[in-house]
Amino acid sequence: MKIGCFAVVDPFETIDHQLDRVAEMGFEYADVTDNHPGGLLGREFGFAASVSLDDNPDDVKRLFEERGLSVTSVCAHANLLDPSAPGRYATEEVMKAIRLADGMGVDHVITTEGEPKTEWGEGLSRDEQALVVAEKLHEPVRLAESLDVELLIEPHGELTDPIEGMETVLDELGHPETVGVNLDTGNTWLGGADPVAFAERFHDRIRHVHWKDLPADWEARRGEEYGCGMSPIPLGDGVVDIEGVYRTLADSPHLEHATLEIAGEDNLVASREYLESLGAE
Repeated sequence: MKIGCFAVVDPFETIDHQLDRVAEMGFEYADVTDNHPGGLLGREFGFAASVSLDDNPDDVKRLFEERGLSVTSVCAHANLLDPSAPGRYATEEVMKAIRLADGMGVDHVITTEGEPKTEWGEGLSRDEQALVVAEKLHEPVRLAESLDVELLIEPHGELTDPIEGMETVLDELGHPETVGVNLDTGNTWLGGADPVAFAERFHDRIRHVHWKDLPADWEARRGEEYGCGMSPIPLGDGVVDIEGVYRTLADSPHLEHATLEIAGEDNLVASREYLESLGAE
């Protein structure tokens, strides 16, 4: 398993700065983390680490290659439970992320449902949630299949954090050769699932991992919150069975790359060393 770093290391800095920092820490792999459709004021004025989904794919790829980095995935974390609206990151943005990945020669786009922010979204039953997510991802899956890109579903919400919820989403979407899983070790634990059991159940569908560990004082939040952006501690220092997940996935047939979502340079370096001690590259 090859270990990369997410491309948001320092707040309020550009993507160029983030990739410089990733390379300085000795990583060879990174993902397209933050992104947006069209233009963005924050990028134009130097305080947002975001890539435009409408950028020339060669230009984005070159940003990474100039620093000796390879792109392993494009993040397209979405709002799939609220009603469609022009200001919500959803179907259209996921499709643009798939086209961007294809243009860069990147195999994986990662998405998830997120948490609803409207009364309508919050009122959906579990079955309705699965149907709404499947409807919003129907065309992205078809596009991904046409372009030979894999769309990976990440546990990062009330629907996908539980094992049975992820099973429902995968069944609704179908296309098992195109639709896979991005396991997020912190999100599964925070949502109330056992990350090792999650890795066992979806062993052959997992194509990428987002590594996080979480501290013991987060126990009270477990099952009440769904998804977190990054880990505040290094891998191996918290309550998530990181070694158990790694051992479970060591022989996963489709898993080559993983990404650290860890806050702080010291924590990032310590986390990479911890995974290397287990056998990662």
